[in-house]
Amino acid sequence: MCGFAGFWDKIDQEHALDLLNQMADQIFHRGPDDEGLWFDEIAGVGLAHRRLSILDLSAAGHQPMESFTRRFVIIFNGEIYNHLDIRSELNAIWPQKWNGHSDTETLLSGFETWGVESTIKKCIGMFAFAVWDKNLKELTLGRDRLGEKPLYYGWVNGVFLFGSELKALKQHPKFNPSIDRNAITLLLRYSYIPAPYSIYEGIFKLEPGCILTINNENGSIEKQCYWNGKDIIIQGIENRFKGSAQDAVVNLESILMNAIGQQMISDVPLGAFLSGGVDSSTIVALMQAKSNQTVKTFSIGFYESAYNEAEHARAVAKHLGTDHFDLYVTSQDALEVIPKLPIMYDEPFSDSSQIPTYLVSKIARQKVTVSLSGDAGDELFGGYSRYQRANRIWNKIHNIPMLLKELSTSSINAISPHLLNTLLSPFDRIASGSGRPINLADKLLKAVEVLKSDDSIEFYHRAFMSHNLKPENWVLGAKEPTTFFNQKSAQPIIGEYIEQMMAIDMLTYLPGDILTKVDRAAMSVSLETRVPLLDHRVVEFAWTLPLEYKIRNGVDKWVLREVLYKYVPKSLIERPKMGFGVPIDSWLRGPLKDWAESLLEYNRLNEEGFFNAKLVRQKWEEHITGKRNWQYQLWDVLMFQAWLSNEKENS
Repeated sequence: MCGFAGFWDKIDQEHALDLLNQMADQIFHRGPDDEGLWFDEIAGVGLAHRRLSILDLSAAGHQPMESFTRRFVIIFNGEIYNHLDIRSELNAIWPQKWNGHSDTETLLSGFETWGVESTIKKCIGMFAFAVWDKNLKELTLGRDRLGEKPLYYGWVNGVFLFGSELKALKQHPKFNPSIDRNAITLLLRYSYIPAPYSIYEGIFKLEPGCILTINNENGSIEKQCYWNGKDIIIQGIENRFKGSAQDAVVNLESILMNAIGQQMISDVPLGAFLSGGVDSSTIVALMQAKSNQTVKTFSIGFYESAYNEAEHARAVAKHLGTDHFDLYVTSQDALEVIPKLPIMYDEPFSDSSQIPTYLVSKIARQKVTVSLSGDAGDELFGGYSRYQRANRIWNKIHNIPMLLKELSTSSINAISPHLLNTLLSPFDRIASGSGRPINLADKLLKAVEVLKSDDSIEFYHRAFMSHNLKPENWVLGAKEPTTFFNQKSAQPIIGEYIEQMMAIDMLTYLPGDILTKVDRAAMSVSLETRVPLLDHRVVEFAWTLPLEYKIRNGVDKWVLREVLYKYVPKSLIERPKMGFGVPIDSWLRGPLKDWAESLLEYNRLNEEGFFNAKLVRQKWEEHITGKRNWQYQLWDVLMFQAWLSNEKENS
């Protein structure tokens, strides 16, 4: 795991190397073990790399790295888990003398033999890279299939910039793009800015599964996908697994065991996050079954019982016999993370579970350099409760005549939000099942807003994926950009509604939110994370499985649970899903109130000119007085405001 940055700019070598060094320094946290710089003065291509040594700790793994003919020069971030198999294939074509045993060297030899795209298609792993082809005078950028590793790029004042994080790009003196107001609307809707957009005009995120090539002759950009998630989903559904449910369990266990075995290869200490839920417990159980040593596992606990999973994680760890570490954190511990978030995430990002994700990463890094996680189980095996809930609601409402929907909407809207909140608040905790208040009044008011949706994807988008249904009202002078949700051609057309929602989340929420959250939090403390469920063979197999193997008699992730229950008793796992959240709603009325007030002060909002100050103040006052719960909408605004404040301080 590493970080890199670079540019294409006609400058002298001394200036270029100094600039590359500054860019590399900004991503020191992604690779504290080594630094490398490379510049081709004739072409004007500069490459900078920071290394977190995982495989081949020797100097043979140093980057930027040249291929054996010196045609290709690469900077690489990630891991190719099957690179030794690829080496064997290369050795069969012609015997090679290898300098070391790094996967980067394997990649370069593959590029020499098969070309960039054909080599990447052979790779099982997570990665982002930039490679310069001296013969063709082409720069190629690439990103892994599911989007585990980040990659930004863009033309700025005649210079092409690229890198793992925006803070590296910003070191170039010609980097001065404007904040993209339109992108702020996406932040307010989703809590993240989805690819290909970034917070800056003209700077983009390379989409998962894509390769981008820039030609030296005219600076033209050609982008193509070597792996298309939409196509994989459709192909899986069209070629269903023909075996029995038990056959599916056996096959999934075998594929997962193989993926986890490959991801446990490391020359440095390795462990796993463990929440005690289905996904992380499955990963840890199979890790311990594969390992001759005791696996190290990590979790954090909260003193607020409704948010605490640590006791469940410890019970699973005890049963599996792992070397378990947990730390209970106070609200003050969590609050102290907040000032770090703008720097950590580099652009506004407002999934509040970023806070516990950082804390568990920090704990893990004290013992290991690599940690496996259970992310993606919900998207692949139907784990989010919203899938079954949305399915039930849609089946009830989509045939209701529009006139009746409009009457229902107007009737509920006629009741004041404050009265609704008073009437429904006693039922909050009963309805939630987890002890957390779920704000039934706010959910009801949001429901009437989406009641008139006449398309199932639009309904899911508005009812379950949108924090803010009208973000253009909040952001001055903005127009919400085109995304997956208003591009019919990007959406997989499949039969089962629940599968449709799972597909949407895999293609949007997973890379844009979940994987971004984990990468930035972990890499901020120089911890590599690996996600076995995102081995593309696991993903492709999962999409062949019939829905009834994933959700059976109302039980989600059935096939994954059956794998887990070979190793862990049901009694340790079966309980209401809690998620990985923090009580932002109450914090904003308590310990975070002064901090939030300073960022949401009317004159400040007015002077900065990004938000409708009157509207934001109205929501803030309704929240702190308890009339409404606007925690998600306000947290989105606050994370932008905190990021903007950091921008001003460092400009």
